[in-house]
Amino acid sequence: MSRLFLLRHARAAWAEPGDRDFDRPLTEEGRSESRIVGEMMLANGYRPDRVICSPARRALDTWRGVAAVLDMKPSEALLSETLYAADAAGYLTIVRNNGAGGSLLIVGHNPTIEDLALGLSAAGVGSARDDLDKGFPTGGLAVLAFEGDLSEAMPGVGTLEAFFMPSDH
Repeated sequence: MSRLFLLRHARAAWAEPGDRDFDRPLTEEGRSESRIVGEMMLANGYRPDRVICSPARRALDTWRGVAAVLDMKPSEALLSETLYAADAAGYLTIVRNNGAGGSLLIVGHNPTIEDLALGLSAAGVGSARDDLDKGFPTGGLAVLAFEGDLSEAMPGVGTLEAFFMPSDH
């Protein structure tokens, strides 16, 4: 069994005039959300074997908050420019190319994170699918389980094991 963790970056500040969207930092609430997500992961024994993160500032800052709680080094994440603007098919390619054995955490952006979570999960445990169907908030984390290796992940074959929102904490 393998797991895929899909994490939407935490709450970010709006871009100031003249600033790039790519450079938007987390708000104070967003920094708190990232730590809460890390605490939820730690409490549930969810420690990824590999991490791939968008290089956008808000995604990196989210990963740094999670990594601190999981006692992981922020530098353990592989940065992928593709995660900034790709669609769900692009994200799935990244999962397949980096999914050999174990678990993988993707830190990225909406609507792609939500589209991928919905597309990969045929079923959900408990209320996870109902919660995901309501939307994927900032700092949201989808945990998908697969019978086989993530390098063979296909739409509709995963199970949404859990869906966490910082507001659940």
